[in-house]
Amino acid sequence: MGEAPLVEMTGVSKEFPGAKALSDVDFRLERGEVHVLFGENGAGKSTLISILSGVYRPTAGTLRIDGEEIELSSVQEARAAGIGTVFQEFSLVPTLSVFENVHLGKEPRRGLFVDRRAMEESTKALFDELGFEIDVRTPIARLSRAQQQMVEIAKALQAKARVLILDEPTASLTEKETEKLFSFIRRARDGGVGVIYISHRIQEFAAIADQITVLRDGKLIGTVAAREISEAALVELMTGRTIDKVYPQIRRQNGGEALLSLRGIRTAGVNGIDIDVRAGEVLGVAGLVGSGKSRVWRGILGLQPLTAGKVTMRDRDVTGLATRRLLRSGIFYLPPDRKSEGLVLTASARENIQLNLLDRADLTGLLGMHSPTRSRAEADAIGTRVDLAPKAMPKTVATLSGGNQQKVLFGKGFGEERLVYILDEPTVGVDMGTRSQLYLLIRDLTEAGKAVVVVSSDLPEVMHLSHRLVVFCGGRISAELEGTDISEETVLGHFFNGQRNSA
Repeated sequence: MGEAPLVEMTGVSKEFPGAKALSDVDFRLERGEVHVLFGENGAGKSTLISILSGVYRPTAGTLRIDGEEIELSSVQEARAAGIGTVFQEFSLVPTLSVFENVHLGKEPRRGLFVDRRAMEESTKALFDELGFEIDVRTPIARLSRAQQQMVEIAKALQAKARVLILDEPTASLTEKETEKLFSFIRRARDGGVGVIYISHRIQEFAAIADQITVLRDGKLIGTVAAREISEAALVELMTGRTIDKVYPQIRRQNGGEALLSLRGIRTAGVNGIDIDVRAGEVLGVAGLVGSGKSRVWRGILGLQPLTAGKVTMRDRDVTGLATRRLLRSGIFYLPPDRKSEGLVLTASARENIQLNLLDRADLTGLLGMHSPTRSRAEADAIGTRVDLAPKAMPKTVATLSGGNQQKVLFGKGFGEERLVYILDEPTVGVDMGTRSQLYLLIRDLTEAGKAVVVVSSDLPEVMHLSHRLVVFCGGRISAELEGTDISEETVLGHFFNGQRNSA
């Protein structure tokens, strides 16, 4: 008889009041395997790993570790069983050092006192073994998100985790940081650790995954070998729709007016950029992290200093205008980090949308004061337009899923009439089903004659949506592509090719 799986979950169901989050799901994880859990928001991924992590107890079903049936009633019991989980929201204490966090609750002692020297030395040895280049005496508050993630991973392994669960680990990481993480995952796998990896980024799976389990609406759709399935087939398994139904056909307005023109733009990381953004067209912007693809837009909007160049809107010089004046002149900017730049997390979805209605003259009452009733009705209408459920509107944004938060961010763009929509990473951390809804909004804007800029690190996304695609490399445009020239091979080649010959 063969060796029992490291983890085996059989017939697992979980019911909450008024909802069934999981229904008769089977899942198994082998030693030395990276197993991806894939599905849309609400598919049941988080519930499944929460059961394995001891956060929830299943309504039905069994859990076995090394072939032995086990019941986990707390996170502590799961850790004792060798299960370490790194959730999207970290559990680190910002004011404590790295080594204090790694040993928190398990501090070694020398007599009556905590042995801080032993804590520091063992943490340093662990980080050296893992290849993490972090000073273990540094307070957590001074670390980047990627470094904090490494600390969370180290905490799990210091507790002798044999099962490592990573929930959306690359959502805020650069390409360089992501590759470091992948290198660590490969080493952990080679050391016999079983890794459960949750991500919406299909393009990552080829680099690390052995098996992929797809969930939809709380049910198991199937488990497949990563090397035996295409991205298109995975999307169809996840959504029940073919990939051509995820990316809509967007009609292009031929000969559209240049609503926004950039000439000789220079800012930190950008070295002389000329771009025309045209009405009725999606302009895609691609490039590696550090290529300048986002900084050029932040520069012209005054979010970082503009050192040279000219910006015009419909032939009107708007160079150097304050950010607020530029936005009021007809630009909407959707930032890549919705939590720190785009949303008021402590306010409701409705209140976030209403913030962009404050300048609307048609929403004032008889005395010229802003009308709460009209504002609420307009915000709710916008919520419907971006497919936010009515029950989500009064909820605090921080409590909403990533997909619904992104819908609120899009909704802020419909508060006033805009000419140009600059969407920087418009679907970051969003599942494919929600993406398809956001893509329809992009289509509607474009076909209404707006100029839409899509800046994206997701190559399939930017390729499928763009009528015209500019590729950034080293702070310059290395290529401008249209039609059949927009192919993965061509785009990737220009990621490293430097400046194009003609602007």
